[in-house]
Amino acid sequence: MILDKLSNANSYFGLHERIAAALQYLQQHDWTTPPPGKIVIQGDQIYALVQDNTTKPRQEGVWEAHRRYIDVQLVASGVEEMGYANVDTLTIQKPYDAKDDYELFTGNGSYVTVPTGSFAIFFPQDGHIPGLAVHDEPASVRKVVVKVAV
Repeated sequence: MILDKLSNANSYFGLHERIAAALQYLQQHDWTTPPPGKIVIQGDQIYALVQDNTTKPRQEGVWEAHRRYIDVQLVASGVEEMGYANVDTLTIQKPYDAKDDYELFTGNGSYVTVPTGSFAIFFPQDGHIPGLAVHDEPASVRKVVVKVAV
């Protein structure tokens, strides 16, 4: 897992060319105006999902992980809490669904606050719970999740 401000994204361009492309795309756009939905960046190799969400209490969160895609999650407006745990420390709740590329888990992990202008990168080994309310106080969040093929 990586957590940083979008203004520091160039520090991560060396990880992989598709991660660099995703971060550059995020840097080059104003994410407060496009309508929610899918934006194709590089076919099924890189695409963005623009979302308007209301954060939820921590107890409603579910651990998830993906195998075919890395998640680059940018909080464009608002603030949310995200959970993180290595999948090796979690218990499978729902086995991997290859069609929709997700697996669900139960367990414990760490939590971080992700403010406007910050992003988190979750790799296949990174179990995560996105969309949590800071201090369990639901709030509106505009988020862009860029799916980057592994």
